[in-house]
Amino acid sequence: MIQIIRKPTDTPDDNSTAQVVSALERKGASYKFLDLEMINPFSHYIEGELIWVCGLRQDDLQFEMLGALAACNLVVNSPEAIAACASKAQTTSLLVHNNVPTPETLFTASRDIAASFLEKHGRLVYKPLYGFDGNGIFPFTGMEELGAGPWYLQEFVRNDHDFRVFVINGRAVGAIKRSSDSFAHNIHQGGSGRAVEVTPEMGEVASAAASAVSIDYCGVDLLEKDGGFTVLEVNGTPNWHCMSAPIPDLLADHLIETEKEYLRR
Repeated sequence: MIQIIRKPTDTPDDNSTAQVVSALERKGASYKFLDLEMINPFSHYIEGELIWVCGLRQDDLQFEMLGALAACNLVVNSPEAIAACASKAQTTSLLVHNNVPTPETLFTASRDIAASFLEKHGRLVYKPLYGFDGNGIFPFTGMEELGAGPWYLQEFVRNDHDFRVFVINGRAVGAIKRSSDSFAHNIHQGGSGRAVEVTPEMGEVASAAASAVSIDYCGVDLLEKDGGFTVLEVNGTPNWHCMSAPIPDLLADHLIETEKEYLRR
């Protein structure tokens, strides 16, 4: 039985959970929905199950509940991977230490160190440490534009588009090109997306990013830089807007096969 945690941002017109559930039903898989607000993770009510996290609120209850459930269940994506993707500092650390290309980045509470980093690059991008959907991200050229630290700061890479690559089980299966007239190209920030082919170079970098954070599936955001690609972000509970690849079916297949392997252990 696949236990499903619904994406809290689902709407009738954009329901990621329902899309994958429909695919599971077509394939004859058994499932039920799991409400993290209504269970005691220390009981034996849920044990030896595969739990799929379509989405998660970024709060202590949901993260801690997943961690507790992972002690006697298989959680996809794992709590550790979701937490690593939720924190831009953790994501960058894993990318850097696994030699995955990513823009030069600084995380600091020192205004002097931040000012030196800004002087080096001339223009930086501020990103909230736990932000999502492009909220709160902005480029800047003066320290007076920042509030109180600490700050997660990244070199500015000039562009008018980026790419979201969907990776499942280490394989890049679909991609979109996102464009906008503003700095952020996220669909939720007004950007438009169109499906594009996953080139070998895109697939290699996106798969390396997924491997670096040890995640089953994810959305990897890429920018073109110096003739190649650099990783901006890894999303642990990704959407698949505008992709032509059959992501719900591919995800359902992955969940079904992963559950079979888990139960065989």
